[in-house]
Amino acid sequence: MQQEENEPTKIIGYAARFNELSEEMWGMREKIAPGAFTEALGKSDVRALWNHDPNYVLGRTKNKTLTLREDEQGLFYEVTPPDTQWARDLVESIKRGDVDQSSFAFTVDVQEWDEQSDPIIRTIVKVRELFDVSPVTYPAYPSATSGVRSMQDIAEEHKKLTGEADTPEFLREKLELLEEGI
Repeated sequence: MQQEENEPTKIIGYAARFNELSEEMWGMREKIAPGAFTEALGKSDVRALWNHDPNYVLGRTKNKTLTLREDEQGLFYEVTPPDTQWARDLVESIKRGDVDQSSFAFTVDVQEWDEQSDPIIRTIVKVRELFDVSPVTYPAYPSATSGVRSMQDIAEEHKKLTGEADTPEFLREKLELLEEGI
Protein backbone atom coordinates (compact mmCIF):
# COMPACT_ATOMS: atom_id res chain seq x y z
CA MET A 1 0.00 0.00 0.00
CA GLN A 2 1.44 3.32 -1.05
CA GLN A 3 0.40 6.42 0.82
CA GLU A 4 0.92 10.12 0.27
CA GLU A 5 2.47 12.16 3.06
CA ASN A 6 -0.07 13.54 5.58
CA GLU A 7 -2.83 11.44 4.03
CA PRO A 8 -5.02 9.57 6.52
CA THR A 9 -5.21 5.82 6.26
CA LYS A 10 -8.69 4.33 6.16
CA ILE A 11 -9.71 1.19 7.98
CA ILE A 12 -12.17 -0.73 5.82
CA GLY A 13 -14.00 -3.98 6.05
CA TYR A 14 -17.16 -5.98 6.12
CA ALA A 15 -18.63 -5.99 9.62
CA ALA A 16 -21.06 -8.69 8.45
CA ARG A 17 -21.47 -10.86 5.36
CA PHE A 18 -24.87 -11.99 4.19
CA ASN A 19 -25.95 -15.64 4.23
CA GLU A 20 -22.78 -16.88 5.93
CA LEU A 21 -22.89 -18.76 9.19
CA SER A 22 -21.31 -17.50 12.38
CA GLU A 23 -19.21 -19.61 14.68
CA GLU A 24 -21.29 -21.67 17.07
CA MET A 25 -22.48 -19.48 19.95
CA TRP A 26 -24.61 -20.60 22.89
CA GLY A 27 -25.56 -23.82 21.10
CA MET A 28 -26.67 -22.10 17.88
CA ARG A 29 -25.29 -20.50 14.74
CA GLU A 30 -26.46 -17.28 13.14
CA LYS A 31 -26.64 -15.70 9.69
CA ILE A 32 -27.65 -12.31 8.35
CA ALA A 33 -30.25 -11.96 5.59
CA PRO A 34 -29.61 -9.49 2.74
CA GLY A 35 -31.22 -6.13 3.51
CA ALA A 36 -31.18 -6.70 7.28
CA PHE A 37 -29.38 -3.40 7.97
CA THR A 38 -31.36 -1.11 5.64
CA GLU A 39 -33.66 0.53 8.20
CA ALA A 40 -31.08 0.61 11.00
CA LEU A 41 -28.58 2.45 8.81
CA GLY A 42 -31.12 5.21 8.28
CA LYS A 43 -31.68 5.86 11.97
CA SER A 44 -28.61 4.73 13.93
CA ASP A 45 -25.66 6.92 14.93
CA VAL A 46 -23.08 4.17 14.60
CA ARG A 47 -19.60 4.17 16.08
CA ALA A 48 -16.53 2.33 14.85
CA LEU A 49 -14.78 0.88 17.88
CA TRP A 50 -11.65 -1.20 18.39
CA ASN A 51 -12.76 -4.62 19.70
CA HIS A 52 -16.21 -3.21 20.63
CA ASP A 53 -14.54 -1.14 23.37
CA PRO A 54 -16.23 2.29 23.82
CA ASN A 55 -12.93 3.63 25.18
CA TYR A 56 -11.43 3.29 21.67
CA VAL A 57 -13.64 5.20 19.24
CA LEU A 58 -12.27 5.07 15.69
CA GLY A 59 -15.06 7.07 14.05
CA ARG A 60 -18.75 7.87 13.99
CA THR A 61 -21.44 8.25 11.33
CA LYS A 62 -22.74 11.48 12.89
CA ASN A 63 -19.52 13.36 12.13
CA LYS A 64 -18.80 11.43 8.91
CA THR A 65 -15.56 9.84 10.10
CA LEU A 66 -17.38 6.52 9.58
CA THR A 67 -19.35 5.59 6.48
CA LEU A 68 -21.47 2.48 6.13
CA ARG A 69 -23.21 0.86 3.22
CA GLU A 70 -25.12 -2.29 2.61
CA ASP A 71 -24.18 -4.00 -0.67
CA GLU A 72 -24.73 -7.45 -2.15
CA GLN A 73 -22.01 -8.93 0.08
CA GLY A 74 -22.93 -7.44 3.43
CA LEU A 75 -22.36 -4.44 5.68
CA PHE A 76 -19.29 -2.51 4.46
CA TYR A 77 -17.59 0.16 6.53
CA GLU A 78 -14.85 2.73 6.01
CA VAL A 79 -13.46 4.74 8.89
CA THR A 80 -10.82 7.45 9.22
CA PRO A 81 -9.23 6.69 12.58
CA PRO A 82 -8.06 9.48 14.89
CA ASP A 83 -4.40 10.49 14.97
CA THR A 84 -3.75 8.84 18.33
CA GLN A 85 -1.09 6.37 19.37
CA TRP A 86 -3.53 3.52 20.00
CA ALA A 87 -5.18 4.04 16.57
CA ARG A 88 -1.77 4.10 14.83
CA ASP A 89 -0.91 0.90 16.68
CA LEU A 90 -4.17 -0.70 15.51
CA VAL A 91 -3.51 0.34 11.88
CA GLU A 92 -0.04 -1.23 12.12
CA SER A 93 -1.55 -4.46 13.52
CA ILE A 94 -4.03 -4.53 10.63
CA LYS A 95 -1.26 -3.90 8.08
CA ARG A 96 0.76 -6.78 9.55
CA GLY A 97 -2.27 -9.07 9.38
CA ASP A 98 -2.51 -9.56 13.15
CA VAL A 99 -6.03 -8.11 13.04
CA ASP A 100 -7.95 -8.92 9.86
CA GLN A 101 -11.55 -9.50 10.89
CA SER A 102 -14.53 -7.44 12.03
CA SER A 103 -17.75 -7.59 13.98
CA PHE A 104 -20.84 -5.53 14.80
CA ALA A 105 -23.09 -4.84 17.79
CA PHE A 106 -26.85 -4.65 17.27
CA THR A 107 -30.35 -5.43 18.45
CA VAL A 108 -32.74 -7.61 16.46
CA ASP A 109 -36.14 -6.56 15.18
CA VAL A 110 -37.09 -9.58 13.04
CA GLN A 111 -35.55 -13.05 13.21
CA GLU A 112 -36.30 -16.54 11.97
CA TRP A 113 -35.32 -19.82 13.59
CA ASP A 114 -34.45 -23.13 11.90
CA GLU A 115 -34.85 -25.56 14.78
CA GLN A 116 -34.43 -28.57 12.49
CA SER A 117 -30.73 -27.76 12.07
CA ASP A 118 -28.07 -29.04 14.40
CA PRO A 119 -27.11 -26.68 15.83
CA ILE A 120 -30.15 -24.40 15.53
CA ILE A 121 -29.73 -21.54 13.06
CA ARG A 122 -31.05 -18.05 13.73
CA THR A 123 -31.43 -15.76 10.72
CA ILE A 124 -31.36 -12.03 11.40
CA VAL A 125 -33.94 -10.64 8.96
CA LYS A 126 -34.06 -7.08 10.26
CA VAL A 127 -31.72 -5.21 12.60
CA ARG A 128 -33.53 -2.77 14.90
CA GLU A 129 -30.49 -0.72 15.87
CA LEU A 130 -26.84 -0.89 14.88
CA PHE A 131 -24.53 0.30 17.67
CA ASP A 132 -21.05 -0.29 16.33
CA VAL A 133 -18.80 -1.90 13.75
CA SER A 134 -15.39 -2.99 14.96
CA PRO A 135 -12.13 -4.45 13.76
CA VAL A 136 -11.75 -7.33 16.23
CA THR A 137 -9.38 -10.01 17.37
CA TYR A 138 -12.05 -12.73 17.70
CA PRO A 139 -15.09 -12.37 15.39
CA ALA A 140 -18.35 -14.29 15.59
CA TYR A 141 -18.39 -14.37 11.77
CA PRO A 142 -15.08 -15.64 10.34
CA SER A 143 -15.76 -14.08 6.91
CA ALA A 144 -16.12 -10.53 8.30
CA THR A 145 -12.97 -8.64 7.29
CA SER A 146 -10.86 -5.60 8.12
CA GLY A 147 -8.00 -3.96 6.28
CA VAL A 148 -6.44 -0.60 5.52
CA ARG A 149 -6.22 1.53 2.40
CA SER A 150 -5.08 4.97 1.36
CA MET A 151 -6.38 7.41 -1.24
CA GLN A 152 -3.74 5.94 -3.60
CA ASP A 153 -5.35 2.53 -3.17
CA ILE A 154 -8.76 4.06 -3.89
CA ALA A 155 -7.36 5.70 -7.06
CA GLU A 156 -5.91 2.38 -8.23
CA GLU A 157 -9.22 0.64 -7.56
CA HIS A 158 -11.03 3.37 -9.52
CA LYS A 159 -8.61 2.92 -12.44
CA LYS A 160 -9.22 -0.86 -12.49
CA LEU A 161 -12.99 -0.36 -12.48
CA THR A 162 -13.22 2.51 -14.97
CA GLY A 163 -9.98 2.52 -16.91
CA GLU A 164 -9.58 6.18 -15.93
CA ALA A 165 -6.37 7.25 -14.20
CA ASP A 166 -7.65 9.77 -11.65
CA THR A 167 -5.11 11.09 -9.18
CA PRO A 168 -5.74 10.77 -5.44
CA GLU A 169 -6.14 14.57 -5.31
CA PHE A 170 -8.85 14.50 -8.00
CA LEU A 171 -10.68 11.66 -6.23
CA ARG A 172 -10.46 13.51 -2.90
CA GLU A 173 -12.04 16.58 -4.50
CA LYS A 174 -14.80 14.42 -6.02
CA LEU A 175 -15.43 12.83 -2.64
CA GLU A 176 -15.63 16.21 -0.91
CA LEU A 177 -18.12 17.46 -3.49
CA LEU A 178 -20.25 14.34 -3.04
CA GLU A 179 -20.22 14.75 0.74
CA GLU A 180 -21.34 18.36 0.35
CA GLY A 181 -24.24 17.14 -1.81
CA ILE A 182 -23.01 18.80 -5.02
